[in-house]
Amino acid sequence: MTALAPTLLETPLSPSRIAFLRERGMGASVFVAAITSAFGVLLVDATVFLGALLQSDPLIGNSQTLDYVVRILSVLLTAVAMYVAAIVTANTFSTIVAGRTRRIALLRLIGASARSQRAEVAGQGLTVGVIGAMLGLVGGLLLAWAGTAIGSAALANAPQGFSALQPAVLVPAVGVALTTWLAAWAGSRRVLTVTPLQALAGSVERTSEETSTVTGRHLGTLTMLVLGGAMLAGGVVFGLSSPLGVVVAFFGGVFSFSGLAIGSVLIMPPVLRVVARLFGRSATARLAAENALRYPERSSRMAIGVVMGVTLVTMFAVALESAKALVLRTSDEQLPPEIFAPFDAFGTVMMVLVGVSAVIAAVGLVNLLTIGVVQRRRELGLLRAIGLSSGQVRRMVLLEAAHVTIAATVTGLVLGVVYGWVAAQSLLGSVPTVPDLQPAGLIAPAVPWGPVAAIVVATAVLTLIAAVTPTRLATRVAPVEALAAD
Repeated sequence: MTALAPTLLETPLSPSRIAFLRERGMGASVFVAAITSAFGVLLVDATVFLGALLQSDPLIGNSQTLDYVVRILSVLLTAVAMYVAAIVTANTFSTIVAGRTRRIALLRLIGASARSQRAEVAGQGLTVGVIGAMLGLVGGLLLAWAGTAIGSAALANAPQGFSALQPAVLVPAVGVALTTWLAAWAGSRRVLTVTPLQALAGSVERTSEETSTVTGRHLGTLTMLVLGGAMLAGGVVFGLSSPLGVVVAFFGGVFSFSGLAIGSVLIMPPVLRVVARLFGRSATARLAAENALRYPERSSRMAIGVVMGVTLVTMFAVALESAKALVLRTSDEQLPPEIFAPFDAFGTVMMVLVGVSAVIAAVGLVNLLTIGVVQRRRELGLLRAIGLSSGQVRRMVLLEAAHVTIAATVTGLVLGVVYGWVAAQSLLGSVPTVPDLQPAGLIAPAVPWGPVAAIVVATAVLTLIAAVTPTRLATRVAPVEALAAD
């Protein structure tokens, strides 16, 4: 019986090895990998170009400090983008696997092993990663070539004969391919729990009762949050005596946010429940709220990417504003606005670079919403059959997107303020201040309300954009056809 499973995979009725790329969600996953790869390639070339530019400068050419800072920032920003892309990809494959429950169960029924099915999904992730990485490599090189050409023509001491074909550009491309493969492997762990009896069902997501009993997730979440929180506190304390406290705080942020990502199914539902009260008690609003809470894994996967994007942007904005507040606090006289021009320029550049990660997260939200609607055709068809109009179904899907994005934005703003303050405190707490040159000590967090308002507006726009395709799909299928769908 086991030997029949590979044969079934090769029959004309089964998809070929690359036909899975036409499946809903795979194109967006390729796009995410391509964006991440292109971003990494562009940063590598920009770093090498800036390093050569600094060395050619007659005043600071002998100093390696700026070169090191630029290289460290390049590595960190590329790592952040790959981290966000990996979580988005893992969540996408988790949702895709839930939609394949019946197919996987049928293969299990005729003898295929769970491990072979998981290996198939991971192989698809590797294919997605390689295709996206290659597209991003080409796109990044073209952007780098255009950028360096413009820079060479506009700058006085620009390096001559600079080539965008740096050997290091292969590093982010290979890294994206590998992280996409690992993310697909992590996202496909649900395959191991599919049983042959589920061949009678369609897509299966865990309910809130089932997710609350996963003790391994609880333990992993608690461990990461405690470890990350301890390192964040350690970074703040260490930062009172050395700027290297920011390194400890950085790893504390990585661990604590990883704990949040792992335990998002436990953390996000209470936030979603509070947000649900904002939409009233109409039938459509209650359906949207129940859909967001009934399957917390699906809602949490949608939310966590947006949480990451909002957190990153808010963190840099708060850290920069706190640094400016420290300068004002330690000054004996009113400072002209021009003195903050370098701060604002650096902040603008960093916000644009971090914005790439926010774009990746937004693509993930649109992708997961679309996949979710496709997998819920039976449910949507039943709602249409019992009397809901197409407008009510459309409004329900839009409200679901609003629930997720509002909850994610609020969570991201809170985390961003905390992380931003920790970053500023751990970096600047030991900096001597005038007039007595004593360490700055504790710094109060400063919230830049302009960027916060921009984030809220961007969230509203994201909700509308993310809901366009799902709402159109939700009302396109006739009730009888949807009820007959698998």
